[in-house]
Amino acid sequence: MSDIREIVVISGKGGTGKTSVSAGLAVVAGAEIVLVDCDVDVPDLHLIMLPQVQKREDFYAGEIAKIDNGKCVGCGVCQTICAFGAIQSLVDDEFSVNSLKCEGCGYCARVCKAKAIANYPRLTGVAMVSTIKTGTKLVHANLSLGGENSGKLVAELKRKARIIAEEESKEIILVDGSPGIGCPVVSSLSGASLVLLVVEPTVSGFHDLKRVLELVKMFNLQVTAIINKADVNLQICKEMEQFFEKNKIEVVAKFAYDVAFSKSLAEGKTIVETEQSYSQKFKEIYEKIKKM
Repeated sequence: MSDIREIVVISGKGGTGKTSVSAGLAVVAGAEIVLVDCDVDVPDLHLIMLPQVQKREDFYAGEIAKIDNGKCVGCGVCQTICAFGAIQSLVDDEFSVNSLKCEGCGYCARVCKAKAIANYPRLTGVAMVSTIKTGTKLVHANLSLGGENSGKLVAELKRKARIIAEEESKEIILVDGSPGIGCPVVSSLSGASLVLLVVEPTVSGFHDLKRVLELVKMFNLQVTAIINKADVNLQICKEMEQFFEKNKIEVVAKFAYDVAFSKSLAEGKTIVETEQSYSQKFKEIYEKIKKM
């Protein structure tokens, strides 16, 4: 299906309410979307969407060195030349590789005359496909502790989501991206049809908004925005609105600070499930961004 559209929700910084917005949109969209949690470093959509895992696959990216102590002669050359301090000595002149420090460069294997070291694919996480309470699929992942290549993991999740959308004739993929401007965000933006920025009117929020917008412009993508906690600083909120107007970006909604968001999350629910007024607001937002 060539007309699959991707709505990617991102923010310049953490704590703006990006995931709350993504989850709210997912609930009002129901079964007509495929949902993806691309915030792989700190995934949290599963806390609200009650996933039942249907499929899980190990994700390998990069490499890691491993030492065969049956071949190792204990010369210590590998430990001497490792620029990352990843080779650690054990008892009886045996050596091992610290997985958190190893960069997989392969240099230790090249200098080992005993051929006791080799590089292997690194297990960096688990990708999952789950059914969720809205009757659709959630594609999500767990990145291993210290795992790298999160951008590649995001690309894999989006690939899986597109396959599901094609198989199930879904026209929209809703992506909860990572905060900031790092590799996972860049990977999330690839192939996007529309970017929804969730921002807050604070000094740091405004600064990071400008940074993430510069990134989005590089992809030449259509952008819209939601200003969350709009009343925490009315002056900066006004400046943000002027900034959006200058950049021809429509603000589709403004939300005042409301403890109801936190209360709903504490119950493991979205704001649209606990507050009827928000349910209607999110339906209006979803219909508006679908038409963009």
